[in-house]
Parts: sequence; C-alpha cells; structure tokens
Amino acid sequence: MSVRKLKPITPGQRFRVVNNFEEITTNKPEKSLTVGISKSGGRNQTGKMTMRYTGGGHKKKYRIIDFKRNKANVEAIVKTVEYDPNRTAFIALLEYADGEKRYIIAPNGIKVDQKVVSGESVEPNIGNAMKLKNIPLGTVISCVEMKPGQGAILARSAGSSAQLTSRDGKYAIIKLPSGESRMILVECMAMIGSVSNSDHQLTVSGKAGRSRWLGRRPRTRPVVMNPVDHPMGGGEGRSSGGHPRSRNGMPAKGYKTRKKNKASNRHIISKRK
Repeated sequence: MSVRKLKPITPGQRFRVVNNFEEITTNKPEKSLTVGISKSGGRNQTGKMTMRYTGGGHKKKYRIIDFKRNKANVEAIVKTVEYDPNRTAFIALLEYADGEKRYIIAPNGIKVDQKVVSGESVEPNIGNAMKLKNIPLGTVISCVEMKPGQGAILARSAGSSAQLTSRDGKYAIIKLPSGESRMILVECMAMIGSVSNSDHQLTVSGKAGRSRWLGRRPRTRPVVMNPVDHPMGGGEGRSSGGHPRSRNGMPAKGYKTRKKNKASNRHIISKRK
C-alpha cells in the first residue's frame, strides 16, 4: 500500500499524488453483483435544484456489498480485490464453497486465494466475521453492526478501524474511529482487521476537474455572497463575514448539535474528541 507523486509535466499533475493500487487484481466487476445507478444532479422531480454544488460526474455502476455477513460457517475464497467508485475502501469478491459470490469490504492485508468465513466459532483471522461476544478483547475490528442483523454501519471507510476494549453483560464496549467509546450489543457482527486503502487520505486530486469527475460542482464561499443569500455575506470590501455559521444560521466550529435527551446517549461511555 503506497502512493506516488507524479512528475509536474502539466499544471494538473504538478501537485497530484495518486494511489498505486497495488492491491487491485482486476478492473472488471462481477456482472451479477452490479446494478445501474441513476443520478439526479441535485434536482427534484420538477427539475428544481434542491441540492447545491452537485451534478455531473462519471457514469458509475453500484456494486452490491454484503454488509451482513450472514452466510454462516461456509468457507469462501477471495477471488479478486477491486476498486469501487462508490466508496473509499477497496472491495473483495468472495466465492463460497456452494458457488455463490458476494462482495465484502476488503480488510487491510487480504490476499487472493485467502480463505475467509463468518460464524460463531471461527478463528479471529483477518477478513473473518464474528459476533462481538466471540472476539478476543483488544482485537482491531471494522464493519461493525449497531443492531443485530442490521448490517455493518460503523468503521467502513478507507483505513478506519475500531477496537473491542471490554465486555459488560450483554454489551461490548467499542472504541470507535472518532475516539468515542460506546456500548454495542454482543450479538452484533464485526469483521476482524482494519479497512483497506489506508493511504486514501494521502492522495491529492491536483486539479479542480477531478472534483467535477466525482460529481462535485464549484462551491461558492459564504463571505462573497450577499446578506440575502447567507448570514456571512455582505459588507463593504473584503469583510470577514462575522461568526461562522451555516446558511440557516446554525453556528459552526464547535457548536454541539447532538440532542441532550437523545435515547442512545446512555450507550456512550466517553464522547468523541
């Protein structure tokens, strides 16, 4: 896993840092696990723009990912490790002993022809999926469920991981990527190992055009707007814009938006940094 800096032979390549994609083994997805995906361009059914700074982008197909890992005690062989345009992490194609194929989020260090399995009494090896009650304490995990059978919700993006720190009755205590420690039911599933593509954060796009390829349109800074358009707009010359806040007046930079009486607060041991 590494990145490389391109030679500055064009202005767009001068600051470009790209992923080497050393782990990728094929560039053609499994056809039976892909579906078409349509774009709205940020418009609703009447054609009115309801999401700003959205539109364009390269055509993509969605890869159907198995977040539940509910095919228990059936060994699977890793056939390929692939790039997925819909997420930052790489994905791995599994072929089970009965012939079924499924995509999973690829963990860091997974190899082609490696065997993975999910279930109750399996070894805590990289790529295996187990319930939190069966995972040894201190293990680095990813793709964690929040409700049994719901499918992976937490620690799914490139390079992220959580850690199983302890167990207390029917709850396991997990330290999440944000730094938050939280109680999750021990019946929830998690994958052993951290998520692949950990160098994703080191890449540099190099030019504005790459954002357009990803479906992002140019974003107007609030301080250059008029007061009718944004609370930070207006003023003579280059005014500072006042207190940082959103378009509807919600303060930014440190203002806590989580409700004080939220039901899940009782599951949080220590808040995120």
